[in-house]
Amino acid sequence: MTSQVAPAIRMRDVAVSRGGRTIWSGATMDVPQGSFTAVIGPNGAGKSTTAALLLGTLAPSNGTLEVLGEKPHKGNPKIGFVPQNHTLAQAGTISCRDVVGLGVVGTRWGVGIRSKNVRKQVAEALEAVDATKFADARFGNISGGQQQRVSIAQALITNPEMLVLDEPLSGLDLHGQVEIVELVHKINHDLGVTVLFVTHDLNPLLAHIDSIYYIYDGVAHYGSRDDVVTAEMLTKMYGTPVQVTRTDDGCIYTRTD
Repeated sequence: MTSQVAPAIRMRDVAVSRGGRTIWSGATMDVPQGSFTAVIGPNGAGKSTTAALLLGTLAPSNGTLEVLGEKPHKGNPKIGFVPQNHTLAQAGTISCRDVVGLGVVGTRWGVGIRSKNVRKQVAEALEAVDATKFADARFGNISGGQQQRVSIAQALITNPEMLVLDEPLSGLDLHGQVEIVELVHKINHDLGVTVLFVTHDLNPLLAHIDSIYYIYDGVAHYGSRDDVVTAEMLTKMYGTPVQVTRTDDGCIYTRTD
């Protein structure tokens, strides 16, 4: 008898509230390990709230939630997180190499970040995201796309099983968006890391995702890309006409009227 692999995320009737107000509810789903899932929904629907749940910084107000086989908890090294608009107060002076090192040593600045083991981890993470060539540049002086690479390297430094990214394409031009999506796809495909990618624009992701977590009418749902990316569903979700085009060579993209 073959053993069944546990899902990366298991939700059973999960709801979440903030300030006494229910953000979304009714989430019952299994997100497979190794999947690449886009997280979508209208502004204010609770996409970033989902990230907070997975990271253990916010507890469900109802239901049960397991992430990587356990109850979510803060600082889980199995989960790498790329926050929205990653900035640092020291960005004008801190090097990209040291930013990545913070993923290991946290606030224990100083000797720890320069230890041999940490330096090795940092070098490997920078290489994984093709950021070695600007590793010694100041974080505040590099481009937005390069900053995202450094942020992803920081998230990868603990060799996580899951990567959660909160709007990593925000502020990037089209070229930068494509590069970051391709990088995340490579991490998902080559390393088998489960990816949850919060976004307001599906188009850059459509060639790579296999599933979608979406919030509609105050309820969180999960489905395959092809089941969710339809004109009818997206129009209902966003409250505005959305067209979906599928080309003969298998490409898919959306646009609003």
